[in-house]
Amino acid sequence: MHQLTRGPVLAVRPVLGLLAVLSILMTSALWPDAGANAAADDAPQVRWSVVPADGSGPDGRREVEHEIDPGDGVEEHFAVRNVGAEEVVFSLAAADGFYTSNGRFDMLAADKESVDAGTWISLPETVTVPGGETVVVPFTIVVPDRAEPGDHAAGITASVLSVQSAEDGTSVGVESRVGFRVLTRVTGEITPAAALAGLSGDYTTSWNPLRPGEATVTFDVVNEGNTRLLAEGSVSAGGHTVFFPSVGESPQELLPGDTRTITVVVDDVWPLFVVPATVTLAPTVVTMSDSSETLDPVTADAVVWAMPWPQLLLLIGLALVVGAILWGRIRSRRRLAAMLDGARAEALEEGREQGRSEAKTPAGVA
Repeated sequence: MHQLTRGPVLAVRPVLGLLAVLSILMTSALWPDAGANAAADDAPQVRWSVVPADGSGPDGRREVEHEIDPGDGVEEHFAVRNVGAEEVVFSLAAADGFYTSNGRFDMLAADKESVDAGTWISLPETVTVPGGETVVVPFTIVVPDRAEPGDHAAGITASVLSVQSAEDGTSVGVESRVGFRVLTRVTGEITPAAALAGLSGDYTTSWNPLRPGEATVTFDVVNEGNTRLLAEGSVSAGGHTVFFPSVGESPQELLPGDTRTITVVVDDVWPLFVVPATVTLAPTVVTMSDSSETLDPVTADAVVWAMPWPQLLLLIGLALVVGAILWGRIRSRRRLAAMLDGARAEALEEGREQGRSEAKTPAGVA
């Protein structure tokens, strides 16, 4: 499953064969402009794109966004372009949209039942597009009277069915689809809200005792409101702060009710047994215009256990070396003292023997 917001998307789902249940094949790819490329073995190549449009053709939009009152609707268009040379009949479908665990937008497969914005879209079942031409297809979005205020996501796709052969010779039906996002904000009380949950920390030790390690903080961002949010913020640990998303990455978008797990690594953190970590979430509310609104920051604390094993081993090694040196000095001093005591005792003994010898010598004897 892949993102539909950055251009057309190719996704594949399993279908039935002629005489038996066929093998399941799921693949997908992202095509920025030209569309998809999926064809049956030995069949003409089929390439196409699907983009929002007005009545005359593509209008430069990448997605369809509308703010609609409950009970009201809008008329819209999208363009299906057949890049190949042969005429193709494309199947059209709309379904509820969602974000995958890695933050990519997708829509429910055909065997999943939509219950929200996907059911608000009415469009033809098929469209026939001659080779090298573009056909504009009208569709409508009608919001139910009792629709909940806030943001609702769906997707529209155009697909083709091809038959390929599996390794065991079985025929496999492959449906390839290309589409775009349809985002509807139902008017009413808009209540953006976000929370942090499931904080945990881990520490990776550098086995060089003269270098710090890294703290890894994992947490869940929960969209508790009824608008789309962009997850942005920072993680502080060990005197260092790391911002998420990192430079060059896009913020992860959460639909109402979504939960997204984010992991941030903080480098150069010294192991001090216990390293406090603080997560600060400053979510941005996604609007239907180019403006944005940042919610009040939400903070939560975590504890990262960081045992300084290399430093402890180094200290133990140094203590053993110092202890060995001191013990060697003590033994040397003891040996020296023993030698001196022995020399004194020997000198005293010699003095006594000499005194006894002189005492035995007769008086007057030269």
